[in-house]
Amino acid sequence: MNSVQIRSAERALSVGTWLIVAGAMLYSILTVTPLAAAHTPDEWDWTAPILPLVVDAAVVIVVRLDAVLARLGGHGGRWPVVLRWMTGCMTLALNVADSALQGDLVGVAVHAVAPLLLIVTAETGLAYRRAITAAVTSLEERQRIERETREQAAAERRETAARRAREEREHAAMLAREQREHEARLIREQAEREERARREERERQEARERAEREDRERREREREQLRLDRERSEREEAERRERERQEHIERERREHVERQERAARERAALLALGPATEKKPEERARVMVQAAFTAGLSVRAAAELCGWSVGWVSTRYQELRDAGHVAADVSELVEAVI
Repeated sequence: MNSVQIRSAERALSVGTWLIVAGAMLYSILTVTPLAAAHTPDEWDWTAPILPLVVDAAVVIVVRLDAVLARLGGHGGRWPVVLRWMTGCMTLALNVADSALQGDLVGVAVHAVAPLLLIVTAETGLAYRRAITAAVTSLEERQRIERETREQAAAERRETAARRAREEREHAAMLAREQREHEARLIREQAEREERARREERERQEARERAEREDRERREREREQLRLDRERSEREEAERRERERQEHIERERREHVERQERAARERAALLALGPATEKKPEERARVMVQAAFTAGLSVRAAAELCGWSVGWVSTRYQELRDAGHVAADVSELVEAVI
């Protein structure tokens, strides 16, 4: 049985006991009050309920204090026993007195139920509470023993754990010392490797800088050579363009001279045709006017060549000037005219 079950039993016992006490008190008041009133002067009838209340109050005190003493495991001596039995007998006597005086045995039996039940319940409740207290004490003792056993086992475990932890600390300290020594050796080796790597890196850096310097000098020489070559090429190109320009100018000059000479010859050829004896067809006349315009002949000379009026030729000259017309080759026009 655990503590929860014990508390449940105590609660059931307490509730049942107080229900029986309350019922017995109510029944006693209802039963004893008429008896007390019958044996009390009429002017004092209102005091009749006091007697059962006083007796029942003593019963309540006995039941309550017995419960407390039983819970604490104590014993009040013989006087609580005397009070308990005296109140029980008084309650029994008062409840059956009226029926006994009337010679009603059935009434005596009926009215004796509640007081007897109250007396037996009080004794039984006390016994139950003492038994429960003993069980609680036994349970608490077992729990104390189990707790002490657990505490002792826990202490042993703590001691074992402390010893194991001490051994682990010592082992860890030894491992840490070895680890530190190993790390120090690794650090020294790492420092040596780093120093060697720095030295090699410095040598590589110097070699790289020397190679870069040589490469930079080589590229500078190449750039300088390229610059000189570019300047020479530009100079040669400029000279070549200048020669070509001079040649072009000379060629244009010769072509201009040749055109002028050819125009003079063609003008002479047109003039050699002589004045037209008749009016040329308009299409042929237009070709002759264009040739004359291109050869630089006057309007009158062109009119004489084509046989058309000066006004018509002047109009054609104006059209050619407005159109900005220049013949590609005067000789072709002259040949067309001829």
